Order: sequence, then C-alpha cells, then structure tokens
Amino acid sequence: MTMPARLLPDELLAQARHARAAGRMKEALALYRKAAAQAPDNAAIAHNLAAMLGDMSCFVESETWALQAVRLGRGAAESLLVLARAQQGKGDLTAAEDSFEQALAARPAYREAHHDLAQLRWMLTGDIAQASQRLDREILRNPASADLLELKAQLLLSADLPEEAAAAIARAVELAPRQAGLRIVQSHIAGQQGKADAQLTFASQALECDRTSHSAAKAALEALLHCGRVDEAEQLAIRILQAHPGDQGIVALLTTAWRMKGDPRHALFCTAPGLISTGTIATPEGWSDLSAYLGDLKTALLRRHPWASHPLDQSLRHGSQTQEDLTQSTDPAIQALFRALHPVIERHIAALGPGKDPVRMRSNGRFRFGPAWSVALSPGGFHVDHVHPQGWMSSAFYVDLPQTIGQGKEGWLAFGRPGIPTRPQLAPFHHIRPEPGMLAIFPSYLWHGTELFSGHQKRLTIAFDIMPGE
Repeated sequence: MTMPARLLPDELLAQARHARAAGRMKEALALYRKAAAQAPDNAAIAHNLAAMLGDMSCFVESETWALQAVRLGRGAAESLLVLARAQQGKGDLTAAEDSFEQALAARPAYREAHHDLAQLRWMLTGDIAQASQRLDREILRNPASADLLELKAQLLLSADLPEEAAAAIARAVELAPRQAGLRIVQSHIAGQQGKADAQLTFASQALECDRTSHSAAKAALEALLHCGRVDEAEQLAIRILQAHPGDQGIVALLTTAWRMKGDPRHALFCTAPGLISTGTIATPEGWSDLSAYLGDLKTALLRRHPWASHPLDQSLRHGSQTQEDLTQSTDPAIQALFRALHPVIERHIAALGPGKDPVRMRSNGRFRFGPAWSVALSPGGFHVDHVHPQGWMSSAFYVDLPQTIGQGKEGWLAFGRPGIPTRPQLAPFHHIRPEPGMLAIFPSYLWHGTELFSGHQKRLTIAFDIMPGE
C-alpha cells in the first residue's frame, strides 16, 4: 500500500488559504497549525497563523504567533499590524497603540494601520482630530496620496462630518480622477448631504471609470432611489442581483424600490407573517432565574466595553461595540447564552414554512451562528438604519434596557426605514418593543435601526447573523 506523500509547509499554507477563502475556518486553522509545527521558523506561516487566530478572537495565542512573525520577519509592517490587532483584542490597548505606531514607522503610508490606529484612538476618545492626528501628519508629508485622503474622508464621514469629508474626497479626486472608488465615496457623501443630483453624477462617473464595479453600480442604484427614479432603480437592482445573487444589500434596495412603487412583492419579502419573530430564552442551567442570569451576562459584557465611542464604519452612534466574536468567548455567562438561544432560533426556522422569499428559499431546517458582538448604547444613542449584506437572518438579543423604553417608542427596534435617502422618504412599517431576555429575528436584508432614547441608563444588546446550517 502506498502511503500518501507528506505535504510541505508551503503546500499546507496554500491549502489553508484556500480553506479560509471558502469559509472553512476550522479546517484552515488546523492546516496553519500543521504548517507551523513543521516550519516554526517560517515568518510567513507564523504571520498567517497569527492572523487566523486573531480573526477567530483567539487573541492571546494570536499575539504569541504575531510576536514570532515580527521577530522572524524583522519587524515587517504586516506582522506588526496583526500584533496590534491581537493586543487590542485582548485589551492591552497601550501595547496595541505602540504596535500600530511601529507598523507605521516601518511603512508610513500603510492605510490599514492608519485606519486601525485612528479607530482605536477614536473609540477611546470620541475626538476625530485626536484620532486622525497620525494620519494628518502623513498627509502633510505626502500630500499627493489620494489613498490617504480617501481614508481621511471616510473617517470624517464615520464621525458624521460630511462637509469636511466632502472637501477631503474632492482633493483626492483631483489627484486621481480615474479611480472609481474615490467617486463612489464622493457619491455616498453627497447622499448624506442631501444632494441627490450630485450623488447620481458622482456614481455615474464611478461607473464610467469602471463598468464592472459592483460597488459603483450599487452607488448608482442608491442615487436613483434618492432622485425618485424608482423604475430605473428597480431594473438596475435586478441586473446587479443577476450577477451577485447573494448580496442582501441589493435585495434591500430592490424591496425599497418595490415599496416606493406599491409593488406587492415588497410584502412577500418584508412583511409576510413569520419573517419577523420574537422569543424569550429559558433560564440557562446554573442560574436561579432569568433576571439573575441576565445580571451576570450584563457584568460579563460591560467588562468588554471600555470605549468612549463607537467603531468607525459601523451603524451605531453614541455608544460602544465589543471587538471580539462573542461566540468564541470562554466566559460561562456568554457561553450559556448561545446554548439558550438554540430553541428560540429553531422555533423560528420551523415556523417559516416554504416560500419564494430569500429567507425561506435558503432554509434547510438547520442553522449556524455567524460572528456575534455586543453594543452598549448611551442615552441619545441609536443605530443608523442598515442591513447585513452577508447574512441570512439577523438578530438582536436584549440584555439590559433603560426605563425610558416605555416612553413612546424610545429605544424600540424599527423596521423598514431605509438607511439611505429616498424620494419620498419612507417611515418604519413595524416596531418591536424590547424586553430583557428577548431575541428578535428578522431577514438580513430588512432595514432595521433603533429609535432614540433618553434618560441615564445604557441599552445593552448582543447581535449576530444566523446562517443556513451545513
């Protein structure tokens, strides 16, 4: 009998990258570990293993391998970035800040490092000037970098400063007028400013720069909805979906066009019975009652919220978001939650039944959790209405709520109000009043956000996407 040939470390590395790209994370991690065992002094393997562990929220081990990669790679900027992310994930924020700075010392124009350092400082301070100080110094040193100016525009937009963002992206466009990505950002900013015609002009220019760009086509679709050109928007959305059938963000835009037209398919996709449900978890084993359990869960989560402000590029405003995948947590209270959620999700899936909407068509009766995170909104905080483009079904689990939840619809979960400007504007078509211990489940393509709330208490939740089971 012929024994199979032993794979070389580089072959294992190639297989691991392929498995990771296909979403087979556990298989990829096992292959990276095997390659590292065979070649412990290989900088590329140590780097890839550290990055994989970081993506899986195994931050302590990720830091160990990232330090190895930095040593073997003689301070490579990429490995220093992975090290900084691992240190931030494990809560060593001073070390993370220093490692981000080292990455930028090794490569001064390193966009990803500039973004992550600015985000760390923004979340710690809520001060965009302080957050982008290092980036601003590099722009002064290298004023012809359209890439860094685009990043500055994105940071300003995330901080809700569209006028300043528009000025920064205009400078970038002057430097690189044929870059479609810059025109797309310009289009998004114009949309936030309420300039529908300019939004469509910039999106059209992006398409002229790159006719194959999915992002440019999506920008044009959003602009058409803002201009009230609903029939054109519908046809463009259908064409995009034919090329990208899994993009739930495009489904959201198509159903928005249907709602604006009064098309009955909007009801089929968005308001049909069973698509939205709520359920309360049972008290997990080891706790006397649900209130005691939620108190311990609240304590475990608040330890993971040291931040003064929200992450950049996210939907929440005036609050903070955890930085780890909570499904990978070893905390007993957090682990108990995901066991307790299973029956609620299984009941929702069982009640769906057959149908022609994107939720029911993908259902096989099984599910798996996507990454999970926690959000702590402060009074005056809210979620900008948004969708989850890579999801199947999405969720909100309510851990602790402010007393003002009973005042009107303060802090309620809203469905159907687009997170983009439309003509005419559309109001929510459904609300859910949250309760502690409740899980809300809904299609990932359904616009959802949080109504403003007042008072002095935080609103503490956990969110995650639900994917069809394998």
